[in-house]
Amino acid sequence: MTPVTRQQVLGLYRKIFRIAKKWQSASGQIEETIKEKDYIINEAQTLFRKNKNVTDPKLIKQCIEECEARIEIGLHYNIPYPRPIHLPPMGLAHKQGRMLRHQEKLRKISKPIYLKSHDEVS
Repeated sequence: MTPVTRQQVLGLYRKIFRIAKKWQSASGQIEETIKEKDYIINEAQTLFRKNKNVTDPKLIKQCIEECEARIEIGLHYNIPYPRPIHLPPMGLAHKQGRMLRHQEKLRKISKPIYLKSHDEVS
């Protein structure tokens, strides 16, 4: 990891904790706010620890883009959780063989960047 990339990653990590510190839930309830703050901190710690040994520059760039996208979406919608995508579960695939694998590949490709790591951790 280059020093510039390292500083960028550490900057994102600090930014997430500053956001969590100032976070206010959409409902305004204290319990909900605490729950969402804890989620933000735990999710950040989990994903950053999971990816701490990544050395491929393309994969590092993808993780940074995902982090930035999740931050922007969370701040915009005031929801810390990843926004779900609405695709029917294997609605177009046959139950077996090549078509099923092809459909799974298409679904993986079409998944938004901000959900790439969410399914791996959850």
